[in-house]
Amino acid sequence: MEESHTNTYSAPCCIVLFFILLFTRFWLISVLYATWWYIDWDTPSRGGRKVPYLCKLRVWEYMRDYFPIRLIKTADLDTRKNYVMGFHPHGILVAGAFTNFCTEATGFSKLFPGIKSNLLMLPLWFRAPFFRDYIMSAGLVPSDKESAGYLLRRKGGGNAVVIAVGGAPEALDAHPGDYTVHLANKKGFIKLAIEHGADLVPIYSFGENEVFDQVQNPRGTWLRYIQERLQRIMGVSLPLFHARGVFQYTFGLMPYRKPINTVVGRPIPVEKNEKPTAEELDVYHQRYMDELARLFEDHKGNYGVPEDTHLVFQ
Repeated sequence: MEESHTNTYSAPCCIVLFFILLFTRFWLISVLYATWWYIDWDTPSRGGRKVPYLCKLRVWEYMRDYFPIRLIKTADLDTRKNYVMGFHPHGILVAGAFTNFCTEATGFSKLFPGIKSNLLMLPLWFRAPFFRDYIMSAGLVPSDKESAGYLLRRKGGGNAVVIAVGGAPEALDAHPGDYTVHLANKKGFIKLAIEHGADLVPIYSFGENEVFDQVQNPRGTWLRYIQERLQRIMGVSLPLFHARGVFQYTFGLMPYRKPINTVVGRPIPVEKNEKPTAEELDVYHQRYMDELARLFEDHKGNYGVPEDTHLVFQ
């Protein structure tokens, strides 16, 4: 299963905090949390624990307006069906995916009434104390087959799992002006959709790669070799990115204030087959790539992409 590593840079701080509390006079907090952690261990793979109130906080509107971020609808989604939504590109921190599908800042529930969205994230972060509760409250669930399948098996329809298909490796190609998507060999999400009869929905987020600069790391360089090696070992990519500071614009880790426009494409009907053949996977995979390319071509002119620029499937 492909995955995202949305907002993962806060997780190590939560782990450190847990152990600091454990070895201080506040050790009881860690013990009580560890007990809760044990009892609540399987919740992430059982649909998580989304808190609608937290998704509507004013802070997310400030985040939306900072860039700004917009969600654009191109077709209705039938509430009787479930959906596997592919988000492209990953970018550095998947800011568009988090803001659009984990908060109500851009009006997801108004644009798609009756549809409940859950963004998939690397499973390891759901084992980080405190951080796991924060990400679950926003509707994130682990990016494994069991967790996604649990949501897609819900009766009545209206469930959408959102997958940053390119995952951590694609973050290493998140350079301004780059339109590379890691999709040519990604079929896990296609298989997931067929097994549950969930329609596929392509999403392209224009501007996702523009909010950070990244140290040049073309394939074949020592830097790219080290990054890919670490990604295979840890499961998380380590792009060397930078942008602006809080009070100056020359250098820092705050993202640039550049617009992100997330365009949700039309659904691709999928016929359920619990044991899809290789031929079926290839057919739906090609259909999805064609629809994503069409979505990009139809909307690129609205967001400053040159006419002679096209998606590159890696």
